[in-house]
Amino acid sequence: MNILIVDDKADNVYLLETILKAKGHIVASADNGAAALEKLRSQPFDLIISDILMPVMDGFQLCREVRADADLSHIPFIVYTATYTGPKDEEFAAKIGADRFIVKPCEPDRFISHIDEVMAASGKKKTAAPPPQEEEVLRLYNERLVRKLEDKMVQLEKEIAERKRSEGRLRASEEKYRSILDSMEDGYYEVDLAGDLIFFNQSMCRILGYSRDELMGMNNRAFMDKENASKVFDSFNRVYRTGKPSRALDWEVIRKDDAICHINNAVSLITDENGKPVGFRGVARDVTEQVRAEQEKALLTKQLQQSQKMESIGTLAGGIAHDFNNILAAVLGYTELALDLSAREQYGSKLTDFLEEIYAAAERAKDLVRQILAFARQSDDAVKPVQVSLIVKEALKLIRSSIPASIDIRQSIESDARVMGNATQIHQIMMNFCTNAAHAMENDPGTLGVRVSEETFTDPKATPVAGLKPGKYLRITVSDTGTGIAPDILDAIFEPYFTTKAPGVGTGMGLSMVHGIVESYGGKITVESAPAQGSVFTVYLPVSQRELRPRTYDPQPLTGGNEAILFVDDEIQIVSVAEKILTALGYAVTAQTSSQSALALFREQPEAFDLVITDMTMPNMTGDRLAAEIMKIRPDMPVILCSGYSRKMSDAALSSAGIRALLAKPVAKKELAATIRRVLDEKRS
Repeated sequence: MNILIVDDKADNVYLLETILKAKGHIVASADNGAAALEKLRSQPFDLIISDILMPVMDGFQLCREVRADADLSHIPFIVYTATYTGPKDEEFAAKIGADRFIVKPCEPDRFISHIDEVMAASGKKKTAAPPPQEEEVLRLYNERLVRKLEDKMVQLEKEIAERKRSEGRLRASEEKYRSILDSMEDGYYEVDLAGDLIFFNQSMCRILGYSRDELMGMNNRAFMDKENASKVFDSFNRVYRTGKPSRALDWEVIRKDDAICHINNAVSLITDENGKPVGFRGVARDVTEQVRAEQEKALLTKQLQQSQKMESIGTLAGGIAHDFNNILAAVLGYTELALDLSAREQYGSKLTDFLEEIYAAAERAKDLVRQILAFARQSDDAVKPVQVSLIVKEALKLIRSSIPASIDIRQSIESDARVMGNATQIHQIMMNFCTNAAHAMENDPGTLGVRVSEETFTDPKATPVAGLKPGKYLRITVSDTGTGIAPDILDAIFEPYFTTKAPGVGTGMGLSMVHGIVESYGGKITVESAPAQGSVFTVYLPVSQRELRPRTYDPQPLTGGNEAILFVDDEIQIVSVAEKILTALGYAVTAQTSSQSALALFREQPEAFDLVITDMTMPNMTGDRLAAEIMKIRPDMPVILCSGYSRKMSDAALSSAGIRALLAKPVAKKELAATIRRVLDEKRS
């Protein structure tokens, strides 16, 4: 049997085809009434099964057309619908010529029974049923339309009422939801897949510094730099791929006022009713103050560690300086005695020359110890004429042993001019510049260039840097062929704690201290750099016309005396050389190598001495304590204190301890003689 199925739903057609073909029927289909009529007029069919609600021509109209066509009116017509299922619809279908009205869904066996019944009834018909009159059809259509409209209006009123109730509940729920979110201290936000803000609470506005209207629709990249935007994208992408929330994400955002705000995030995925991702929601906590507190704590910890390290270095340097200065005291003392003897007995110029070389070397060693103490912050940063070229050469020798062999050092020393400064600080400047240059070239071969030259400026407007006064300057240029410095950070390199190095590699204080030292000398620093093109640092320091202190021995006769001196030092060599020097000056010297034995001797003969000279650092009793005990016995007794390392003491502290003078070891004979004479003369006057 040939059967035509008329339905615009492909699933319905497939189901009916499957059922009917299983029973051996031949099946064709059309998706609306007009298409069905074309097939009916082009080929014979034994049965029509049609839905009602379809585009172009519905099932009721198709049934009327079939019954009105003499060639088609004999074909049985079954209405199979899920849309119009009321009794009046069934009655209307019967009146316009339908043989059966079946409501979807229908069990297959029952559906086949309906077909068999319709076909059996159709075989008993002698003639086709006459089509209903047009007036009756219109009346039935009108009744049906009015009924459906009434039903639709009732249904619509119900839906409107329910929607209003739902909207009221939804509005109340939204207001409650927003009230809860706005009362949160943490920020809450929702963004779509593109990162545009679609919902957020008031705390999010406060954190970012924007109003609600300004923030709505803003993309999250608008308040992040590239690095943080990339970090956020990676976080969102991970949540999108896995579907799992991501917690404890630390981001930096830029507020409307350009201040940096640190936020801690928890992000999860937003999906629609089908589980498809549509955006992200997150909770952001402002941890800016906490981060700042941690940074300050870390900085204080680092400063404390640095301070403790410097204190340890200072303690070590002080101990080394004390012992080394004691050795130098003996070397200088015996050298001076030998020079005096050489001058008197005329041993020859070569011996004198050799002794003067020893004396000059000892003087340089003395200065070196002072530099060590200055580095350890145990001596004042005395400013004096310094020959920079010598310090530069020493610094380059030191840096050569500590940088890769792939870095070539090229030096050009064109001036031996002096500047008023501190040798240790100038050494620090050179080491900082050279170390930074080496770090910039550590991954590739390169060249470290150092040039020392002079330049004179007469026109204030023609100086290479603002604030540089006219005059003669020593110019120190340090260049490298390294990675260079980005333009956006070039102005910040001299700021305290600024560094581009990895954590633990640098403190960010080097260039800041260098800048401070150069400025304190009345100089200036310029820097030229570009990425991948290296850097050039230039320092301008005012040239000094003051002469360096001579290092040669002066054999001029010294003023001595005949007073009695108690000399105390725990180093036998120092006691021996001092005894010889003071005796040669005419003094009556009593030497002691123990502070306790010296005190016992003084107690026995307090009137036997005119002056006490004592070392500071001695076992059992220090020099200042010995001086205090002596003052108890004879308050008028002048005391000269000698120290192996420089320790600043105010005049008031010296006076209160009864000490008339403080000498730093090693003491030159000329300085010792002059100080003794001054102290004794002051006592007499």
